[in-house]
Amino acid sequence: MSEQKQGVLAGFREFLMRGNVVELAVAVVVGTAFTKIVDAMVNGMINPVVGALGPKNLDQYESCLTTCTTNAAGEIEGVLFKWGMVLSASLTFLITAAVVYFLMIVPMNRYKARQDAKKPQSDEPAAPTELELLTEIRDALVAQRTAGSLAGTEAAQVLAGPRREKAGAAGTEG
Repeated sequence: MSEQKQGVLAGFREFLMRGNVVELAVAVVVGTAFTKIVDAMVNGMINPVVGALGPKNLDQYESCLTTCTTNAAGEIEGVLFKWGMVLSASLTFLITAAVVYFLMIVPMNRYKARQDAKKPQSDEPAAPTELELLTEIRDALVAQRTAGSLAGTEAAQVLAGPRREKAGAAGTEG
């Protein structure tokens, strides 16, 4: 039983020590801290701008889909559509996505591009493309076909060539 517990604990420890789990834990901690920054930005900058048009808090924007009434306890009766909460959450998401993209993704991509540019280029030529291979095959077939049709004329020239040379050589000796 203790061996099985050791195996489970060792497996759990191995799982926790994998790079992905540690990176995910760091991301959660940074994301939690980053959420506070975004919330402060929305509450300190966006809500005051919206407050110039109406209630300062976006969560207070709402519409009644049916006839809404307030009962004696101060509760609203009816179907209330709180679109301000949706707008606030959407703005928070867009701001978070923009900050992550412009402050994390873009610099990381530039860094990776610089690192890739520093790497030595391989001396091996790039593998030929499909079009280049097909062009080579076509050229080889054309050369083979041309060589086959010229073979008959070349053979005739080879056979006739030495006779002409002998005839020319006999005429010059005499």
